[in-house]
Amino acid sequence: MSDDAEPRHGHTVARALAVLDLFDGDHAIWSAEDICAALRCPLPTGYRYLRELVSAGLVRRVSGGFALGARIILLDYVMRQGDQLLKAAIPVLRALARQTGCDCVLSTVYGDQIVDVHREAGAAPLNLAYGRGRPRPLFRGAAPKMILAAQPLGWVHKLYDAHAGEAEAAQMGADWRSFRATLAALRKRGCYVSRGEVEADISAVAVAIAPAGHDAASAIALVTNTERFEILNEALMIALLQQAAQQIELLQCDPDQRALARPAR
Repeated sequence: MSDDAEPRHGHTVARALAVLDLFDGDHAIWSAEDICAALRCPLPTGYRYLRELVSAGLVRRVSGGFALGARIILLDYVMRQGDQLLKAAIPVLRALARQTGCDCVLSTVYGDQIVDVHREAGAAPLNLAYGRGRPRPLFRGAAPKMILAAQPLGWVHKLYDAHAGEAEAAQMGADWRSFRATLAALRKRGCYVSRGEVEADISAVAVAIAPAGHDAASAIALVTNTERFEILNEALMIALLQQAAQQIELLQCDPDQRALARPAR
């Protein structure tokens, strides 16, 4: 197929956007040659994608190649303003962080990844390895496990098939049947406590937030160092999280209720 034939088949936009998927915390700068090799496309095609992305502000030229452009930051701002989950959750998380002194973290699903989308600092803010936009381990930690337990079974099955080894390594099940049973137990329990699963000396307790409309499931977690966590009232923390999740669900479904919502007490 000639280089000029590809646009007529409608692949240009998808392949150009695939360039953006190459960037992550370990690969912040790419050369044009490495991009073309990763996408398995000819150099002229790769350069055409890059020209379009640079023109749109999504990619910029830097020393050593190309990096993400400033328009990504602008789009993140716009997304925050229109994100109903964030609008509903931030006041509730803020109140919960003040009340408990723990960091309060909101996590959700994007595609086949789980990411933190907001964090309210507690009395002694933590230096956590994961923050807004950095994908979390799928099967470790309180929030990811509660999110998986709340997701549709078909979606979870596909995710499991693609990451069965990781699920087994996280002791969530050696096969699909046992993995599904683990998720069922989490759903029934309604919460999960993790101690040092993702970061040493960090513990968390999380509950799921039911999806609204076409949104994916989310979770909120109270996070603190393990030494402090052990002297906190775990049952009270779970009750506060469950109350907070219900408030967020209400605000997502009916934004007019925002003025009636009260912070968790």
